[in-house]
Amino acid sequence: MEAAGKEEISVEDEAVDKNIFKDCSKIAFYRRQKQQLSRRATYQASLDSATTGKDSTKFRIINETTKVPLLVEVYGIEGNIFRLKINEETPLKPRYEVPDVLTSKPSTVRLISCAGDADSLVLADGKGDLKCHITANPFKIDLVSEEEVVMSINSLGQLYFEHLQIPLKQRATKENKEDTSVDASQEDQEDLGLWEEKFGKFVDVKVNGPASIGLDFSLHGFEHLYGIPQHAESHQLKNTSDGDAYRLYNLDVYGYKIHDKMGIYGSVPYLLAHKPGRTLGIFWLNASETLVEINTEPAVKYTLTQMGPVAAKQKVRCRTDVHWMSESGIIDVFLLTGPTPSDVFGQYSYLTGTQAMPPLFSLGYHQCRWNYEDEQDVKAVDAGFDEHDIPYDVMWLDIEHTEGKRYFTWDKKRFPNPRRMQELLRSKNRKGSTDILYIWNDMNEPSVFRGPELTMQKNAIHHGNWEHRELHNIYGFYQQMATAEGLIQRSKGKERPFVLTRSFFAGSQKYGAVWTGDNTAEWSYLKISIPMLLTLSITGISFCGADVGGFVGNPEAELLVRWYQAGAYQPFFRGHATMNTKRREPWLFGEENTQLIREAIRQRYALLPYWYSLFYRAHVAAQPVMRPLWIEFPEELDTFGVEDEYMLGSALLVHPVTEPKASTVDVFLPGSNEVWYDSKTFALWEGARTVKIPVALDTIPVFQRGGSIVPVKTTIGKSTGCMTDSPYGLRVALSTKDSAVGEFYLDDGHSFQYLHQKQFLHRKFSFLSGVLINSCADKRGHYPSKCVVEQIFVLGLKKQPSSVTTRSSDGKDEPVAFTYCAQMSTLHLEKLSLNIGADWEVHIR
Repeated sequence: MEAAGKEEISVEDEAVDKNIFKDCSKIAFYRRQKQQLSRRATYQASLDSATTGKDSTKFRIINETTKVPLLVEVYGIEGNIFRLKINEETPLKPRYEVPDVLTSKPSTVRLISCAGDADSLVLADGKGDLKCHITANPFKIDLVSEEEVVMSINSLGQLYFEHLQIPLKQRATKENKEDTSVDASQEDQEDLGLWEEKFGKFVDVKVNGPASIGLDFSLHGFEHLYGIPQHAESHQLKNTSDGDAYRLYNLDVYGYKIHDKMGIYGSVPYLLAHKPGRTLGIFWLNASETLVEINTEPAVKYTLTQMGPVAAKQKVRCRTDVHWMSESGIIDVFLLTGPTPSDVFGQYSYLTGTQAMPPLFSLGYHQCRWNYEDEQDVKAVDAGFDEHDIPYDVMWLDIEHTEGKRYFTWDKKRFPNPRRMQELLRSKNRKGSTDILYIWNDMNEPSVFRGPELTMQKNAIHHGNWEHRELHNIYGFYQQMATAEGLIQRSKGKERPFVLTRSFFAGSQKYGAVWTGDNTAEWSYLKISIPMLLTLSITGISFCGADVGGFVGNPEAELLVRWYQAGAYQPFFRGHATMNTKRREPWLFGEENTQLIREAIRQRYALLPYWYSLFYRAHVAAQPVMRPLWIEFPEELDTFGVEDEYMLGSALLVHPVTEPKASTVDVFLPGSNEVWYDSKTFALWEGARTVKIPVALDTIPVFQRGGSIVPVKTTIGKSTGCMTDSPYGLRVALSTKDSAVGEFYLDDGHSFQYLHQKQFLHRKFSFLSGVLINSCADKRGHYPSKCVVEQIFVLGLKKQPSSVTTRSSDGKDEPVAFTYCAQMSTLHLEKLSLNIGADWEVHIR
């Protein structure tokens, strides 16, 4: 690597040039695997010597060409998970195995050998409905559920394992040179990047030669796959052609290209496959550069198979093949067998943890810019929000607040009194980005402007003498982990931290939030943000968002308004912009647009009780906050490819407007037994249809699902902290059976007392036969709240009531005034005073 010169490097100059980044043709281990696999060397398993211990079943496999053995271990893990590990039997030195990502050592389930000989071995978990069929020659594993093969491993013979080798210099001194696993001429060696790999002016030296691994998985009956973020791509994974694999390699790509499979800021090597009746997950635990190829073979109506004298017709199911390739490490893969989407989320969270419970303020609106210039600028922007009656919770300063870009310092000219500046924000229950508990981990791919692909050289050495190549994709994970854990220690274990990170890996959800990096102020980036966030959400990272307005460039007013409307209904809600862009605080685009942005942000704050309850559900049960439709409607094929709309929890369907000058949008409302209510007009729609909804610039198409109850705040303050004691409302949307359910979660919003002292309220709302009941959902929790439910709004009540009464826990009945609209079938109750944490009923007769 060249010595760094004195001249300033600009992220904008360096990163936009796509020639800085590799495509598959420039990645040596990809070329090697493609070349070698075309020669079809197979592995054979020695099953007669298989041993079954307390935790796993072990056996050897041998490559027919090189005769070098590998050790295979198969584990059964609690909760319908299988784990497969393949490593060298006697490696030259230990190969890297990813630590710290699994929350603890998974509890194993002893696998029972229920059939077997030299040619095959059948392992079953205790219940017997899941079996691993292992075939010896050629080596293959079939995962069988209820007698149906759902997944095959190495059925395409793409198992690939390069063995560590003695360095060439040392080997030359040995008298008997051992044969290498890849026999290649000098010219081939350079082309295949065996011992060194060139890219531009950089040379990557590999001390122990090539060490890449690969394996194929065939998913039977599946053609819809999702996951493996982060890519600016569709939610449903696409088939890859040669040289166009999905790349998982964390990189700082400023203004990244959309509809592209190149790696950007984070990597989660985990994908889900879904079909009616079954969801599966594959979690490939490897932190080195990884490529994933996908190929779907459609179903063939009939194939002829000869059976005696009769030719039988047999239907062939569709199949999707997934080929994982990583530069180094071992094969360590978890097979999550579902069977439901919810089960798979639970299985993955059992391994990697659930979403951290966020402090309440972090679900409000965040205002950010690279950079707010000085204390006066911060004060003026803060005052602008108050003057225009727009709530917000966080003001972020980017890197220029520091002295010469040195973290943990202040530019004393621009920010002479940072403490006073923060006290000003704190006096309004707002947060500054320098507050001791709230930190932003940026540039942590790591971004190295003078390095290969703007990152660290792969042969840099880390603690433990590990090369950077082994752990590149968990570098950012470790930074966020250390930051979150450090902040918890700093508060002596009392306060929840908030840590925003740009780079991430599997398990990053345990430590905070993620955003989609340096997007661009164009309509297409607003549109792609939805599938990008859906993909993060289903791979465990619920707390995610995209920079509102686009980080790079200047959004027109209409785009900015539409982006605020979308962002208000996405988990992490922050406006951000790069240097040299025009200022774009919400009030700078004329009164009409200020009003529209104000309304979008206020809608966010009104829904905070629902948001917070959803995050509690993500935290304790691993259910995503923002959900693709197929999760809520797993049997409906029509939902499997939808990515322009989504569910928030199970109650709200959101279809952001992502086209300029739109006058209508086509909204797909799923569910043949469902009804949906337009949250603006209260119009009722039956499900299983696409409806054309007229949209003015003030329209955010949001629909409440019949059968749900959504808690809201009825008055909006300057920030979340100003709304603690403000009253609640309930929006009750009746199903076709005239019933509804919902839940509500509340705690102090900032500490760990919900966990350690069980200081929380968890309530359940149910509506049935004209009675709305508020009851306790979790008796372990206790949290005093003065807050009352003052409004109840019922949608879909077909008959005008003759009376409405409330009944408190002591059995007292009180009549209630009500307003009923026959045309819209709505009932409105106001001026109530029902404690949110008490048992009560509302009777509608």
